Amino acid sequence: MPFPTDPAGRHRAIAGTFTERARGVSNWGVTAPVNGWTARDVVRHLVEWFPGFLEVGAGVALPPGPSVDDDPVGAWTSQADAIQALLDDPATQTTMLENPHIGSVPLPQAIDQFYTGDVFMHTWDLARASGQPDRLDAEFAGVMLSGMQDFDEVLRTSGQYGPRVEVPDSADITDKLMGFIGRDPSWTPPA
Repeated sequence: MPFPTDPAGRHRAIAGTFTERARGVSNWGVTAPVNGWTARDVVRHLVEWFPGFLEVGAGVALPPGPSVDDDPVGAWTSQADAIQALLDDPATQTTMLENPHIGSVPLPQAIDQFYTGDVFMHTWDLARASGQPDRLDAEFAGVMLSGMQDFDEVLRTSGQYGPRVEVPDSADITDKLMGFIGRDPSWTPPA
């Protein structure tokens, strides 16, 4: 079955996989591939940056969920469910998000481009940290990598991505995407 291309369908698929990985974490204090982060910090990042982005840009306030410190799975699923409800709501289709860096963007496209893609890539971080399956959907990983390569310099100077990690030409698309965004595809948690 092809990977969904609409914002609601894509979020449902990507958030669903992240939820599976979050539910599979047995040690939230385990080191994650992002320097200085733990598995809990991967969830913290996703549930802390995006609500402010939505509220400032579109006047949309997500309902508060549990604390990441107390319940990382609950914090994640509360936010994922709220975002899915936004994407599934026909009224949201005409809502615009305003941002000085990106201009005016329909809310579903803004969620898809800035948030759902972030969840997709951080799924690898959480899976790798916790020893779970970490291969990403090959079709969507290829689309992301292709789109990002044209903006290599802009992405590097944004501070959101580390230096590219070279991977062999024979590497699969997950490893190529992770290497592009600055992750070492051979990274494993410290013993």
